[in-house]
This record gives sequence, structure tokens and C-alpha cells, in this order.
Amino acid sequence: MSSTQPSKPATGNPLLKWIYLALAIAGAVLPWLANIEFIREYGSSFDLGLFVQLANANPAAGSLSRDLAIGATAVVIWIVQESRRLEMRGLAWVLLCSVTVAFACGAPLFLYLRERRLAELAAEASPLA
Repeated sequence: MSSTQPSKPATGNPLLKWIYLALAIAGAVLPWLANIEFIREYGSSFDLGLFVQLANANPAAGSLSRDLAIGATAVVIWIVQESRRLEMRGLAWVLLCSVTVAFACGAPLFLYLRERRLAELAAEASPLA
């Protein structure tokens, strides 16, 4: 095979798109169930300082918190770059969901939107029959 062959346009995977959307919904609901439990247990408002303190209350919790912070930071940088590269719509919603709802919602939401955009690009690149 020659390296001069044109590359095939990226295509979206319809099943994968819906899996990502389901994960985005689960990523919104499940963390907030825990947040509601935190609010019920520690007071009627969301005390961010106490939340962070408890997220680092022991080495295991601290490890998970740091792992999420570093991994999420890297993924957010990629999300912004990939959104620009693919000229995607919805980046603001992804970032807003990531910081106000949960990263577990924002990241799969981005992947859903990305699959949708890849399908659009593939449709645009396909010759009309």
C-alpha cells in the first residue's frame, strides 16, 4: 500500500455515541447523588472547603483526588484542542458541565458531541449517490 493514498474521513460510531450520552447522564446523576448525601450529612449548603478536606482525608482519598485533578486537567486541554480542530459546537456546555455538574458528565458529553461531529464530517465528505 502506498503512503500517498488519501486517508479515509473519520466516521462516527452511532452505538458509541449513545453509550457516551448514557455515560454523561450517569456522570451527572451519580456524583450528584453523593453530593446530596454530603450536603445532608454536613450541612444544608455545599461547603467546598470541607468537601476538599474530606476528599483528602486519607491517603486513598488523596490519591483519587489528585489522580482526577491531573487526569481531568489533561483531558480538558485535549477537549479544547480537539473541539477547535473539528470545529465542534457545544464546547462551552462541555466545560460548564465539567465544573458545575461533574467532570464525569462533561467528558462523556464531549465524546458524544465529538462522535456526532465526526458523523457530520463523514457525511459532508461522502459523495452523493
